[in-house]
Amino acid sequence: MAQNVNVRPAYQEVDGFKLPKCFSSNCFRKAITYKARNDDIFIVTFPKCGTTWTQHIVHNILHKGKSFECFQDFQKYSPFMEMTGPEAVARMPRPGAIKTHLPFHLNPYSPEAKYIYVARNPKDTCVSFYYHTKMIPAYEFTDGTFDEFFNIFINGENDFGDYFDHLLSWYEHRNDPNVLFITYEDMKADRRSVILTIASFLGKKYEYMLLSNDELMEKIIFQTSTKYMKKCVNDHMHSFLNGKTEVTEEDPYIPEGIQHINQYMKTNNIKPPEEVNFVRKAVVGDWKYHFTPEQSKILKEKFQEKTKGTDIANLWSDLHEDVKDTVI
Repeated sequence: MAQNVNVRPAYQEVDGFKLPKCFSSNCFRKAITYKARNDDIFIVTFPKCGTTWTQHIVHNILHKGKSFECFQDFQKYSPFMEMTGPEAVARMPRPGAIKTHLPFHLNPYSPEAKYIYVARNPKDTCVSFYYHTKMIPAYEFTDGTFDEFFNIFINGENDFGDYFDHLLSWYEHRNDPNVLFITYEDMKADRRSVILTIASFLGKKYEYMLLSNDELMEKIIFQTSTKYMKKCVNDHMHSFLNGKTEVTEEDPYIPEGIQHINQYMKTNNIKPPEEVNFVRKAVVGDWKYHFTPEQSKILKEKFQEKTKGTDIANLWSDLHEDVKDTVI
Protein backbone atom coordinates (compact mmCIF):
# COMPACT_ATOMS: atom_id res chain seq x y z
CA MET A 1 0.00 0.00 0.00
CA ALA A 2 2.56 2.54 1.16
CA GLN A 3 6.13 3.16 0.08
CA ASN A 4 9.11 2.40 2.26
CA VAL A 5 9.84 5.06 4.84
CA ASN A 6 13.32 6.55 4.60
CA VAL A 7 13.26 8.78 7.67
CA ARG A 8 11.50 8.00 10.93
CA PRO A 9 10.93 10.22 13.95
CA ALA A 10 12.57 9.25 17.24
CA TYR A 11 10.00 6.94 18.83
CA GLN A 12 10.19 4.31 21.55
CA GLU A 13 7.94 1.37 22.37
CA VAL A 14 6.85 0.92 25.96
CA ASP A 15 5.00 -2.34 26.53
CA GLY A 16 3.88 -2.32 22.91
CA PHE A 17 2.71 1.32 22.89
CA LYS A 18 4.60 3.87 20.82
CA LEU A 19 5.67 7.14 22.45
CA PRO A 20 8.06 9.98 21.66
CA LYS A 21 11.56 8.80 22.52
CA CYS A 22 12.06 11.77 24.86
CA PHE A 23 9.17 10.72 27.15
CA SER A 24 9.78 8.90 30.41
CA SER A 25 8.72 5.25 30.16
CA ASN A 26 8.32 5.27 33.93
CA CYS A 27 5.83 8.14 33.77
CA PHE A 28 3.85 6.40 31.04
CA ARG A 29 3.62 3.14 32.98
CA LYS A 30 2.48 4.98 36.10
CA ALA A 31 -0.03 7.02 34.07
CA ILE A 32 -1.90 4.01 32.71
CA THR A 33 -2.18 2.54 36.23
CA TYR A 34 -3.54 5.79 37.69
CA LYS A 35 -6.82 5.23 39.55
CA ALA A 36 -9.30 7.70 38.16
CA ARG A 37 -11.12 9.79 40.74
CA ASN A 38 -14.84 10.41 40.51
CA ASP A 39 -14.23 14.16 40.16
CA ASP A 40 -11.65 13.81 37.39
CA ILE A 41 -12.17 15.54 34.05
CA PHE A 42 -10.24 14.03 31.15
CA ILE A 43 -9.64 15.75 27.83
CA VAL A 44 -8.87 12.92 25.42
CA THR A 45 -7.74 13.19 21.82
CA PHE A 46 -5.55 11.60 19.24
CA PRO A 47 -2.63 14.05 18.83
CA LYS A 48 -3.34 17.27 16.92
CA CYS A 49 -7.12 17.01 17.08
CA GLY A 50 -7.81 20.13 19.14
CA THR A 51 -6.37 19.08 22.49
CA THR A 52 -4.79 22.36 23.54
CA TRP A 53 -7.79 24.30 22.28
CA THR A 54 -10.15 22.19 24.39
CA GLN A 55 -7.86 22.52 27.42
CA HIS A 56 -8.14 26.30 27.15
CA ILE A 57 -11.92 26.19 26.74
CA VAL A 58 -12.36 23.94 29.77
CA HIS A 59 -9.96 25.97 31.92
CA ASN A 60 -11.72 29.21 31.00
CA ILE A 61 -15.08 27.68 31.94
CA LEU A 62 -13.92 26.17 35.21
CA HIS A 63 -12.11 29.34 36.27
CA LYS A 64 -14.58 31.97 35.06
CA GLY A 65 -12.60 33.40 32.18
CA LYS A 66 -9.13 33.02 33.66
CA SER A 67 -6.59 31.94 31.07
CA PHE A 68 -3.28 30.10 31.52
CA GLU A 69 -0.51 32.56 32.34
CA CYS A 70 2.53 30.47 31.38
CA PHE A 71 3.60 26.91 30.51
CA GLN A 72 3.99 26.02 34.19
CA ASP A 73 0.43 27.25 34.81
CA PHE A 74 -0.75 25.15 31.86
CA GLN A 75 0.85 21.95 33.18
CA LYS A 76 -0.26 22.68 36.73
CA TYR A 77 -3.97 23.02 35.94
CA SER A 78 -4.14 20.67 32.94
CA PRO A 79 -1.26 18.17 33.08
CA PHE A 80 -0.48 15.88 30.16
CA MET A 81 -0.45 12.70 32.21
CA GLU A 82 1.56 10.40 29.91
CA MET A 83 4.24 13.07 29.70
CA THR A 84 4.34 14.43 33.25
CA GLY A 85 3.39 11.33 35.22
CA PRO A 86 0.36 11.00 37.52
CA GLU A 87 1.99 12.82 40.44
CA ALA A 88 1.27 16.04 38.54
CA VAL A 89 -2.39 14.98 38.42
CA ALA A 90 -2.41 14.30 42.16
CA ARG A 91 -1.02 17.82 42.73
CA MET A 92 -3.39 19.46 40.25
CA PRO A 93 -5.56 22.19 41.82
CA ARG A 94 -9.19 21.28 41.38
CA PRO A 95 -11.23 21.89 39.38
CA GLY A 96 -8.74 21.01 36.67
CA ALA A 97 -8.62 18.82 33.57
CA ILE A 98 -6.25 15.97 32.70
CA LYS A 99 -4.94 15.71 29.14
CA THR A 100 -4.35 12.28 27.61
CA HIS A 101 -3.82 10.79 24.14
CA LEU A 102 -4.71 7.30 25.29
CA PRO A 103 -7.13 4.92 23.56
CA PHE A 104 -10.10 3.91 25.67
CA HIS A 105 -8.67 0.61 26.94
CA LEU A 106 -5.57 2.33 28.36
CA ASN A 107 -7.20 5.48 29.70
CA PRO A 108 -7.83 5.42 33.47
CA TYR A 109 -11.56 5.03 33.97
CA SER A 110 -14.22 5.79 36.53
CA PRO A 111 -17.94 5.75 35.70
CA GLU A 112 -18.27 9.00 37.65
CA ALA A 113 -15.37 10.82 35.97
CA LYS A 114 -16.03 12.99 32.90
CA TYR A 115 -14.38 12.39 29.52
CA ILE A 116 -14.36 14.95 26.71
CA TYR A 117 -13.25 13.33 23.45
CA VAL A 118 -12.43 15.49 20.44
CA ALA A 119 -12.21 13.91 16.97
CA ARG A 120 -10.75 15.54 13.86
CA ASN A 121 -10.84 14.33 10.29
CA PRO A 122 -7.84 12.10 9.52
CA LYS A 123 -6.49 14.16 6.63
CA ASP A 124 -6.11 17.39 8.60
CA THR A 125 -4.90 15.37 11.58
CA CYS A 126 -2.15 13.83 9.47
CA VAL A 127 -1.01 17.21 8.15
CA SER A 128 -1.03 18.86 11.58
CA PHE A 129 0.75 15.88 13.16
CA TYR A 130 3.40 16.07 10.44
CA TYR A 131 4.19 19.72 11.16
CA HIS A 132 4.15 19.06 14.89
CA THR A 133 6.61 16.18 14.52
CA LYS A 134 8.82 18.23 12.19
CA MET A 135 8.84 21.18 14.62
CA ILE A 136 9.65 19.37 17.88
CA PRO A 137 13.46 18.85 17.89
CA ALA A 138 13.32 15.73 20.09
CA TYR A 139 11.61 13.85 17.24
CA GLU A 140 14.75 14.38 15.13
CA PHE A 141 12.53 14.70 12.07
CA THR A 142 13.39 18.26 11.08
CA ASP A 143 14.20 17.22 7.52
CA GLY A 144 11.39 14.70 7.22
CA THR A 145 8.97 15.06 4.32
CA PHE A 146 5.20 14.87 4.28
CA ASP A 147 5.35 11.79 2.05
CA GLU A 148 7.48 10.01 4.65
CA PHE A 149 5.16 10.99 7.50
CA PHE A 150 2.05 10.06 5.51
CA ASN A 151 3.34 6.51 5.17
CA ILE A 152 4.04 6.35 8.91
CA PHE A 153 0.55 7.70 9.68
CA ILE A 154 -1.38 5.49 7.25
CA ASN A 155 0.36 2.41 8.65
CA GLY A 156 -0.38 3.42 12.25
CA GLU A 157 3.33 3.52 13.06
CA ASN A 158 3.36 6.99 14.66
CA ASP A 159 3.45 7.69 18.37
CA PHE A 160 0.22 7.09 20.31
CA GLY A 161 -0.82 4.36 17.89
CA ASP A 162 -3.13 4.04 14.94
CA TYR A 163 -5.46 7.02 14.40
CA PHE A 164 -8.41 4.83 13.41
CA ASP A 165 -8.05 2.42 16.32
CA HIS A 166 -7.94 5.38 18.70
CA LEU A 167 -11.04 6.98 17.18
CA LEU A 168 -12.98 3.72 17.12
CA SER A 169 -12.15 2.95 20.74
CA TRP A 170 -13.81 6.16 21.92
CA TYR A 171 -16.55 6.35 19.28
CA GLU A 172 -18.00 3.16 20.73
CA HIS A 173 -18.54 5.09 23.99
CA ARG A 174 -19.85 8.33 22.49
CA ASN A 175 -23.29 7.82 24.04
CA ASP A 176 -22.03 6.93 27.51
CA PRO A 177 -23.42 9.44 30.04
CA ASN A 178 -19.94 10.42 31.22
CA VAL A 179 -18.50 10.90 27.72
CA LEU A 180 -18.89 14.02 25.57
CA PHE A 181 -17.92 13.29 21.96
CA ILE A 182 -17.35 16.39 19.83
CA THR A 183 -15.49 17.19 16.63
CA TYR A 184 -12.86 19.77 15.82
CA GLU A 185 -14.90 20.77 12.79
CA ASP A 186 -17.95 21.59 14.94
CA MET A 187 -15.71 23.66 17.21
CA LYS A 188 -14.55 25.65 14.19
CA ALA A 189 -18.06 26.04 12.80
CA ASP A 190 -19.76 27.29 15.98
CA ARG A 191 -17.41 27.76 18.93
CA ARG A 192 -20.06 29.47 21.07
CA SER A 193 -22.40 26.48 20.88
CA VAL A 194 -19.61 24.02 21.61
CA ILE A 195 -18.45 26.08 24.60
CA LEU A 196 -21.99 25.94 25.97
CA THR A 197 -22.19 22.20 25.29
CA ILE A 198 -18.95 21.63 27.19
CA ALA A 199 -20.11 23.88 30.02
CA SER A 200 -23.36 21.93 30.33
CA PHE A 201 -21.44 18.65 30.37
CA LEU A 202 -19.16 19.92 33.13
CA GLY A 203 -22.15 20.94 35.20
CA LYS A 204 -25.37 22.90 34.81
CA LYS A 205 -23.96 25.64 37.03
CA TYR A 206 -21.32 26.37 34.39
CA GLU A 207 -23.89 26.50 31.61
CA TYR A 208 -26.04 28.89 33.66
CA MET A 209 -22.97 31.00 34.44
CA LEU A 210 -22.33 31.57 30.74
CA LEU A 211 -25.96 32.00 29.73
CA SER A 212 -26.45 34.67 32.39
CA ASN A 213 -23.20 36.56 31.78
CA ASP A 214 -22.70 37.76 28.20
CA GLU A 215 -19.48 39.58 29.09
CA LEU A 216 -17.90 36.42 30.47
CA MET A 217 -19.04 34.42 27.46
CA GLU A 218 -17.48 36.92 25.07
CA LYS A 219 -14.27 36.91 27.09
CA ILE A 220 -14.01 33.13 26.83
CA ILE A 221 -14.75 33.21 23.11
CA PHE A 222 -11.93 35.75 22.63
CA GLN A 223 -9.46 33.85 24.83
CA THR A 224 -10.05 30.66 22.89
CA SER A 225 -9.77 32.29 19.47
CA THR A 226 -7.06 31.23 17.04
CA LYS A 227 -5.47 34.70 17.14
CA TYR A 228 -5.26 34.74 20.94
CA MET A 229 -4.03 31.18 21.23
CA LYS A 230 -1.40 31.53 18.52
CA LYS A 231 0.23 34.18 20.64
CA CYS A 232 -0.06 32.74 24.15
CA VAL A 233 0.30 29.01 23.37
CA ASN A 234 3.24 29.45 21.03
CA ASP A 235 4.99 31.65 23.60
CA HIS A 236 4.34 29.09 26.35
CA MET A 237 5.57 26.17 24.25
CA HIS A 238 8.63 28.13 23.13
CA SER A 239 9.52 28.57 26.79
CA PHE A 240 9.11 24.84 27.46
CA LEU A 241 11.03 23.66 24.41
CA ASN A 242 13.86 26.00 25.31
CA GLY A 243 14.13 24.37 28.73
CA LYS A 244 12.83 27.40 30.61
CA THR A 245 10.82 25.50 33.19
CA GLU A 246 10.96 28.11 35.90
CA VAL A 247 10.02 27.48 39.51
CA THR A 248 9.21 29.77 42.40
CA GLU A 249 9.73 29.49 46.12
CA GLU A 250 5.98 29.12 46.48
CA ASP A 251 5.83 26.31 43.92
CA PRO A 252 9.20 24.64 43.28
CA TYR A 253 7.67 21.47 41.80
CA ILE A 254 8.72 20.30 38.33
CA PRO A 255 6.96 17.08 37.20
CA GLU A 256 9.12 14.00 36.81
CA GLY A 257 8.33 13.75 33.11
CA ILE A 258 9.32 17.37 32.43
CA GLN A 259 12.62 16.83 34.23
CA HIS A 260 13.18 13.72 32.11
CA ILE A 261 12.58 15.59 28.85
CA ASN A 262 14.87 18.46 29.87
CA GLN A 263 17.62 16.00 30.71
CA TYR A 264 17.02 14.05 27.48
CA MET A 265 17.47 17.24 25.46
CA LYS A 266 20.72 18.05 27.25
CA THR A 267 22.14 14.52 27.12
CA ASN A 268 21.46 14.19 23.40
CA ASN A 269 22.52 17.76 22.65
CA ILE A 270 19.19 18.52 21.00
CA LYS A 271 18.90 22.20 20.22
CA PRO A 272 15.61 24.00 20.85
CA PRO A 273 13.68 25.36 17.87
CA GLU A 274 14.11 29.00 16.93
CA GLU A 275 10.42 29.32 16.13
CA VAL A 276 7.49 27.46 17.67
CA ASN A 277 4.17 27.12 15.86
CA PHE A 278 2.39 24.73 18.19
CA VAL A 279 -0.80 26.43 17.07
CA ARG A 280 -0.07 26.66 13.34
CA LYS A 281 -3.10 27.31 11.13
CA ALA A 282 -6.01 25.83 13.11
CA VAL A 283 -8.15 25.47 10.00
CA VAL A 284 -10.32 22.84 8.34
CA GLY A 285 -9.20 21.60 4.93
CA ASP A 286 -5.46 22.29 5.00
CA TRP A 287 -4.98 18.72 3.75
CA LYS A 288 -5.95 19.89 0.26
CA TYR A 289 -2.57 21.60 -0.04
CA HIS A 290 -0.61 18.50 0.97
CA PHE A 291 -2.32 15.28 -0.16
CA THR A 292 -1.68 13.86 -3.61
CA PRO A 293 -4.59 12.15 -5.39
CA GLU A 294 -2.91 8.80 -4.66
CA GLN A 295 -2.59 9.59 -0.94
CA SER A 296 -6.26 10.59 -0.79
CA LYS A 297 -7.18 7.30 -2.41
CA ILE A 298 -5.02 5.30 0.00
CA LEU A 299 -6.51 7.07 3.01
CA LYS A 300 -10.06 6.61 1.76
CA GLU A 301 -9.46 2.89 1.37
CA LYS A 302 -8.14 2.58 4.90
CA PHE A 303 -10.93 4.79 6.26
CA GLN A 304 -13.58 2.59 4.67
CA GLU A 305 -11.86 -0.59 5.80
CA LYS A 306 -11.41 0.48 9.43
CA THR A 307 -14.80 2.17 9.92
CA LYS A 308 -16.90 -0.44 8.12
CA GLY A 309 -20.10 -1.13 10.04
CA THR A 310 -20.10 2.28 11.75
CA ASP A 311 -21.50 5.68 10.81
CA ILE A 312 -18.22 7.51 11.43
CA ALA A 313 -18.23 8.63 7.79
CA ASN A 314 -21.14 10.93 8.68
CA LEU A 315 -18.81 13.01 10.85
CA TRP A 316 -17.01 14.27 7.74
CA SER A 317 -19.34 13.78 4.78
CA ASP A 318 -17.11 15.65 2.30
CA LEU A 319 -13.78 14.11 3.38
CA HIS A 320 -13.37 12.01 0.24
CA GLU A 321 -14.83 14.46 -2.27
CA ASP A 322 -11.58 14.43 -4.26
CA VAL A 323 -11.60 10.63 -4.71
CA LYS A 324 -13.95 9.45 -7.43
CA ASP A 325 -12.89 5.94 -8.29
CA THR A 326 -12.25 3.99 -5.10
CA VAL A 327 -14.35 0.88 -4.63
CA ILE A 328 -14.11 -1.32 -1.53
